[in-house]
Amino acid sequence: MPIEYSDTQARLPEILSVEEAEGLLEWLIQHPEGMVDLADCTHLHAANLQVLLAAHPKINAWPADPKLAAWIKDSLHGGE
Repeated sequence: MPIEYSDTQARLPEILSVEEAEGLLEWLIQHPEGMVDLADCTHLHAANLQVLLAAHPKINAWPADPKLAAWIKDSLHGGE
């Protein structure tokens, strides 16, 4: 399933592969105030994590899997 984009939000699918990284980066550049919804995400390729690290978007929903959510939060916030 592809990423669902609106004017204000990118809703990421369950599995986010390397192929989605470029499109996500382009959307985040064009929508600097855009939010990212990770609620359905069960797998995030490292390329997409790098996009999130570079763009610093607001995350409005974290993955349901607590281990994945903690890994992403720690990566984005430096363990804060």
